[in-house]
Formats: sequence, structure tokens, C-alpha cells
Amino acid sequence: MIPEIAIIGHPNEGKSSVLSTLAEDDSVRISATPGETTECRTFPVRIDGREILRFTDTPGFQNPGRVLSEMKKHATAGTDPLRTFRQFAKGIPELHDDYELLGPLEKDAGIIYVVDGSRPVRNVDRAEMEILRLTGRPRMAIINCKEENNIYLADWKNEFRQNFNANRVFNAHRATYAERILLLEALRTIDQDWQQPLWEVITAFKKDWAARNITTVDIICRLLQKCLSLQVNKNVDSEKDEAQYRKKLFQKYCDTINQYEKEAHREIRTLFKHNIFQYELPNHSILHQDLFDERTWQLLGLTRKQVIIAGGLGGAAIGVGLDVAALGHGFGIFTAVGTVAGVVSALFGGESLSGKAEIMGIPLGGEQIQIGPAKSINLLFVLLNRSLLYYQQTINWAHGRRDYNKDNQAPTTETPHSSFTSAWSAANIKICHDFFKVIQNESANDTQQISAKFSQLLVETLGKISESE
Repeated sequence: MIPEIAIIGHPNEGKSSVLSTLAEDDSVRISATPGETTECRTFPVRIDGREILRFTDTPGFQNPGRVLSEMKKHATAGTDPLRTFRQFAKGIPELHDDYELLGPLEKDAGIIYVVDGSRPVRNVDRAEMEILRLTGRPRMAIINCKEENNIYLADWKNEFRQNFNANRVFNAHRATYAERILLLEALRTIDQDWQQPLWEVITAFKKDWAARNITTVDIICRLLQKCLSLQVNKNVDSEKDEAQYRKKLFQKYCDTINQYEKEAHREIRTLFKHNIFQYELPNHSILHQDLFDERTWQLLGLTRKQVIIAGGLGGAAIGVGLDVAALGHGFGIFTAVGTVAGVVSALFGGESLSGKAEIMGIPLGGEQIQIGPAKSINLLFVLLNRSLLYYQQTINWAHGRRDYNKDNQAPTTETPHSSFTSAWSAANIKICHDFFKVIQNESANDTQQISAKFSQLLVETLGKISESE
């Protein structure tokens, strides 16, 4: 048996948003205009090509008072009020939406009843709740708090206790993966016949999520390998042209890494079923900062304590800023110039550099100008933390949310003064160090074991991110 859940409620209460978020389907039509949905539409949830659950979007109630009156008549007469009402209402135009929305229930679908918790309870709501009670179907009520207004929550919960097997507060625009699983687990408890099939659904969801996390780790590892092993070079015709070549070559290096990162992030977004709309990150997100910006490296690179730990491991340059020995500057140069490309121009000007120099652990120099491969392990941490942050934003952008271009003031899950790796232990830093040496082809022994340890560290990290609320 494939469980079917009908999403029911008054027009414009957030039914479609709830369905879109629960089904992870951003193709669900969501409109602020009441009455847009006039026919039931079913959205199957498939995992590995097998349908395990289906949600059905329904029209909103249009005539709950009349529907309730008719159903009470049939209930008193001892007949099935749901089936008899639909036989009565078939072909009556003004009852079309009410006839249509009750169709899935006649086929034994369960009920999720959605209300907007930012408004008070009305008599029309009580009529709708009584209609659903008379159907005898397993039912849960969801208070969809579309606004930050909780003053009516207690009133809604009191009403729901009289008419529903369970109720939950669920913001369809902010719901995380963990909250979706909790809702399904609550739904499982409302009817004994649903316990086993919904347990199988929840198990399949969790297994699929774990598989997606493993795929995400593969995407991140490929990104790190491509970026940290990248090298670009160009022959210099004369010392006169050297400064210009350096500037252009470094820009090419930056552009290539930025492109690699965009491609990886696009893969992550698609993996988590954001297929139609491309959501916008908050304006204040660190992901809007240039990857080679000073602030990016300060927030997402190694902490001071971790720099000491990494330095003690040896073999991998830290490269927190400009190479002090070669250029005589730290991060302070960025204040005046602003970008790494600007630093290249400011430092080299029209002069020729006789020896090798490094910027952020990336070697430059020689008659043939070469940039990369990166020698700074700090670049690994910057790229890694940006990917973890993108993952967090992606999985926590509910599919029922549509304010893609209005999120300038939206809350973000980013922590402004720390990164995902800022609290990592010395053991974890060593795992990253060893993986970095593998990328540099400087660790010939136990390559597979080292890569496996690094991947497992990332799997555990993604698990913690997705389970947090």
C-alpha cells in the first residue's frame, strides 16, 4: 500500500507550500490568489525510481457550511456521510471544489489540514474541522505560521485537540530536513494502520538523505582536488611584459577556481531537488564575498590554534596571507588594494621578480610564469567551509518557499565569526593535512585509506548539519 496524504484547508492558507516542502518538489504551483487550485493534483515521492508516498494538493473549501449541513443529515441517517455527500454534490457547479477536495478521502487518503496560524479561529474553520472529523479518516492539523505572529497558537491548538489525532506547528517556508522527518514521524502515530507503511517511508527518506550526503562529499572532494592541483602557466616574452602577464594569469587562476566552485554548488543544488528555481542567498552571506578576499580567508580559514597544529604536522604551507618571507607583507596589503589581483599589480608593477614568490600559498615565478598548484592548506579549508555553508543553505531552503528575490533581510544560518571547521580537533586537522598531501601527490602510501578518512569526516559533518534545527 502506498500511503496517500491529502493536503486540505481554506484557500490561501499555505496548502501548496506545505505540500511542496514535504514532497521536495518546487514544481508545485503556489499562488497568493485564493481559489487558483480547482482540481486535485497528486505529487508522488519516488526514491530509486520507486513511489513510496504521494501527496495530493486539493482545492480550498468554498461552502463548508452547506457541506457540513449535508454531511450531518447523512450521518444521522446512518449512511456514510462522505460517500453520500459526494454523490449528492456531483454535478452541482457551486459545490465543485468541495466535491473535488473530498475525493481523495473517499479513496482512503489521510488528511493534513493546514491553517494560517497568524489569524484567529473563525466559525468557518470549525465547520471545516467538523467536516473532516465526520469523514473518519486519520487526520493531522498543521499550523502554518506564515508570519511571526503566535498570539493565536493556543486557540488553534485547543480547537485541534477536539477534532484531530495530532497537530503540529510547521512553517512551510522555513522547515528544515529534521523538521520534515519529525512531522512524518508524528503523522505515523495517528493511525495504527499507518505505522508500518509510514515507518518504511521514513526509513527510505533517511536512507536516501544519507546517500545524497555521500554524493555531496564526492562533489566536494572532486572540487578540492581540481582546485588544489590547478596550475596555469605562460611564457614571458620580456621583463617589460612580465607584470601584465602575472596579473592576467592570476586572474585566470581565480576565474577557473570560481568556475569549479560554481559547478560544484550547482550539482549540490540539483541533488537536493531545487530544479526549477534558483534561490538567492542573503545579501550578507559570506558566500557573496570573493573567494580570495581577505575577510573570506579570515572567517573560513584555519584558526590561530589550528595554524599552530597544522604547522606542527609539517610539509604543508599555512599561507594565511601573502608569503611574508618573499614579499614582506601580511594581510594588511588587502586594506589598501582590496583584492588578490590588485595585490599582484601593486606588488609587481613593471618590475621583474628574480626569485619565486607566493600569494596565499600559491607559487608564482620563473621565466615561464606559473601559478599553482596551491601549497597552502588554508585554501582547502576556505573551499571546504564555503561548500559546507552552501550545503547548509541549500538543505534548509524549503521547497515551498518562493521569495527568491526578496531575501535581503531573511535570517541566515551562517555563524558570522566561526566556520564549520573552527572547532575541529588536532586529529581532524591531521586528516585534512594528510588528504592535502595526497592531492599534492606527496603521500604515496595509504592513499585510499587517507581519502576514505577524509570522506568519512565530511559525511559526519554533513550529518550534524542536516540533523540540527
